Amino acid sequence: MIISDFKSEISDEFNRILSWWRTHAIDHNGGFYGEINQGNQVIPDADKGGVLNARILWTFSAAYPITQNPEDLKIAYRAYEYIRDHFIDPEYGGSYWAVAADGRVSQNRKQIYAIAFTIYGLSEYYKITNDGHALQLAIDLYDAIEKYSFDKTNNGYFEAFTRDWKLLEDLRLSEKDRNDPKTMNTHLHIIEAYANLYTVWKDPKLKHSIQNLLVLFAKHIIDSNGNLILFFDKDWNRTSKAVSYGHNIEASWLLQECAEVLDDPDAIHYWKEKAVTLAESTLYGMQSDGSLIHEYDPEHHHTQTNREWWVSAEGMVGYLNAYQITGDKRYFKYSFYLWQFIKQHLLDIDRGEWYWGVHEDYSLRKDYKMGFWKCPYHNTRACIEVIKRL
Repeated sequence: MIISDFKSEISDEFNRILSWWRTHAIDHNGGFYGEINQGNQVIPDADKGGVLNARILWTFSAAYPITQNPEDLKIAYRAYEYIRDHFIDPEYGGSYWAVAADGRVSQNRKQIYAIAFTIYGLSEYYKITNDGHALQLAIDLYDAIEKYSFDKTNNGYFEAFTRDWKLLEDLRLSEKDRNDPKTMNTHLHIIEAYANLYTVWKDPKLKHSIQNLLVLFAKHIIDSNGNLILFFDKDWNRTSKAVSYGHNIEASWLLQECAEVLDDPDAIHYWKEKAVTLAESTLYGMQSDGSLIHEYDPEHHHTQTNREWWVSAEGMVGYLNAYQITGDKRYFKYSFYLWQFIKQHLLDIDRGEWYWGVHEDYSLRKDYKMGFWKCPYHNTRACIEVIKRL
């Protein structure tokens, strides 16, 4: 395939994904549905997640400058309005983890991961609207993370709090995660959010926060083998040897992008080198069919061989980025092979959007198409990045 065909197919897929969300995701009782199954059937009583809504806000805000479709601007506004009215805590600050189908708060915990994504979405929305209230909400959320989550003793950020900002005993993002006070995943999405906020708000304290997070990744989170360490105690001692290939390749280009917003040539050079290191370490998860497996846990001799939509999407971007840095055509091929795998196994051609993933035998995983964790973020963003880079 020539590059122009690759770009054309990705452009078509970008529009196909957005069309599905425009058609299926809008809850006419307010905001967006909390869950839609693989058959495009709405689960009417499902909670509406803060991460899902923040990612919808980011997606349609990022898409609008490309599509120039007024409907996308309307959906971005709908997402902003719903977050403003239902997820932002007017008393204690921060944003809630989830609301019920009718918009009432159902889970009022303050999960820093979700608050970071709300900053990410609000910052992107500000770019297309210049809405000062949206920017102020993003700044207020940044201030809340720095005030309550930042560890002034050991550096870094704690995971989760009660509504009034007392550290929770159960800090986990999901049931499959370890209950540790600090994680790579939350730190990755804090820096992603902070970098996006910095593009519209050149605050010196925010710049320092981004610089500090880059140091934390270099010093504590990326190990000597070029893999991300996933879980830590409060003193930054490693608590797990598991390797997440999806997070490796996602971080490879995201951390470089975070360095680039600071406009620091030395930092950019350093994180370009790290991008290639992370991309190379991820090759241990590449399969002969062009796919990228999910995770490997050497402690328990367990490999998660399922191929998930978000890992495949991030892989396309990460390997394309490594190709741009090095000129090594291997990396371009890995990006292209992932797209071929996505087309063959992950696209729901008949009903739209992408499946969650497939097992090793290519049978479908029975997960929802839209929900707490399945959002129009990884795959839409991958399309935007591939189009931009090609």
